[in-house]
Amino acid sequence: METNRRLALLIDGDNAQASLLPQMLAEVSKYGTATIRRVYGDWTESEMKSWKQALHTYAFQPVQQFRYTQGKNATDSALIIDAMDILYTAGVDGFCVASSDSDYTRLATRIREKNLFVLGIGRTLTPRAFVNACDVFVYTENLGMVAVPDTTEVMPTPDVERVQEPDNENAADPIRLEGLFRTAFELAVQDDGWAHLGALGSFLRQLDPGFDPRTYGHKQLSQLVQVYTDFIEVRKAKTTSGNAVIYVRMKQKSKR
Repeated sequence: METNRRLALLIDGDNAQASLLPQMLAEVSKYGTATIRRVYGDWTESEMKSWKQALHTYAFQPVQQFRYTQGKNATDSALIIDAMDILYTAGVDGFCVASSDSDYTRLATRIREKNLFVLGIGRTLTPRAFVNACDVFVYTENLGMVAVPDTTEVMPTPDVERVQEPDNENAADPIRLEGLFRTAFELAVQDDGWAHLGALGSFLRQLDPGFDPRTYGHKQLSQLVQVYTDFIEVRKAKTTSGNAVIYVRMKQKSKR
């Protein structure tokens, strides 16, 4: 995994939780360094109060965007305009957009068209279009709930223009998981009928950028495949150098 990218971390403050900022930064660090850090929102509104201490603690730049219409979230326009400026002037290697709003789908697609990396962070209700537009998408429900030190009381994030689309799928649906594994396996399988776990993991993320073993209660893919024994068979082996490797294959589909 490449970890030396220069990343722009842009957070929709109207659509993300300040209490998860440490976990967001930890997640971003897996893919690069957040050299640009900005939080967008209407800082005159009371719900942005929870972000203020976090800005100082983690060196984020606040970007003010007034709501010109009551109840209307204008943050997305400001974030998108800044992202395009950064894309052409800052020399970054990728972006992280923290939001559950599908309005950022076209932005993510445009960034990828420039051959740059896109990490998305949002809730499991994030529309599938935005999830799939990213190279990697991480659900905030997988990040844990650790409060930002010394903050004021964390206020709930308002559901401004946050619409759960009717075709959203349950990210943790075991039936969907089996289908995803079977498709990835067909892409990763070798001539002997087994697939290397690392190759399988790569194809799982290509097929679903939101795939994450933590969604299913496990930190690693190696732990996850050993749980779903009804459709996954696991084989452990050692290389000539003595390193342990894991191979998997799909069991024959049972009749339901």
